[in-house]
Amino acid sequence: MFGFSLRRSGILGINARNLDYIFATNPRRLYRFADNKLETKKIAQAIGVSVPETYGVIKFQGEVRTLSNIVRKCKSFVVKPAHGSGGDGIVVISDVTDEGYRKASGSIIKPGDLQYHIYNILSGMFSLGGQSDQAIIEYAVQFDPVFADIAYQGVPDIRVIVYRGVPTMAMLRLPTRASDGKANLHRGGVGVGIDLSTGKTLVGIQNNRYIDHHPETGHTLCDRHIPHWSTILEMAAKLGDKTEFGYLGVDIVLDEQKGPLLLEINARPGLSIQIANQEGLIRRLEAIDSVLPKLSGIQNKIIFAQETFTSRDA
Repeated sequence: MFGFSLRRSGILGINARNLDYIFATNPRRLYRFADNKLETKKIAQAIGVSVPETYGVIKFQGEVRTLSNIVRKCKSFVVKPAHGSGGDGIVVISDVTDEGYRKASGSIIKPGDLQYHIYNILSGMFSLGGQSDQAIIEYAVQFDPVFADIAYQGVPDIRVIVYRGVPTMAMLRLPTRASDGKANLHRGGVGVGIDLSTGKTLVGIQNNRYIDHHPETGHTLCDRHIPHWSTILEMAAKLGDKTEFGYLGVDIVLDEQKGPLLLEINARPGLSIQIANQEGLIRRLEAIDSVLPKLSGIQNKIIFAQETFTSRDA
């Protein structure tokens, strides 16, 4: 009875998401493009979607000692596993000091300890299925100051759900003390719904409870306009359209100088975005199915989304 009630409310549950959308519209052959961040970058660059610059890739144990050469001209950088998920294994270095590498949290990690972390990445400690992995060394995003008073020791990102190339729902994800500076909701990060029509933030959630203010900074979460909103929707729609994924999560960061950059794509995006938007996904997904034959081209899909999926509170 409870599940039936949820469906009547338009809430998409995990079983329906898997059976009706992920399994039905995401061919298994495509998963490697989402599960490997290097493959994701190749696709994005091929279709004109901007990504953080890759400084180097460490593939083998014997290459770990080359880290200092890779980052010798960098004051900040990110180390991440190519096959990682949920933010696991990512280390953000904000500065290079005589004592070692300063993390975004302010703590210092010694060069040997960072090398040891990369050995762990290569061994598959943070990868999907525990498979051997590669370590990506890339540009550390300098987040847009528009988020300065609602982010805590990390980089916020924007998650857009795209269905059959149509932007469907979006939220801003914010790092907190509980999430250790990562913008992952399952770690204790904050999610804030975004009105697709205007790019204005709605209500916030943390640990599936509604909040009005950021737990660390105390600043209000709602009624903030996301910069570059049209570009963000175009990037998300383009990735959904060009990758052949039917149901996709697209994560984008806003850099102060470079603007929107693709962080990653997710073939199995979570469902908390519905709570942040105070609306279920089912009605939106069904609305897209009903008009899809009439939507030709990325811009038409974006226009449909913005006209149809506007929030009543925006």
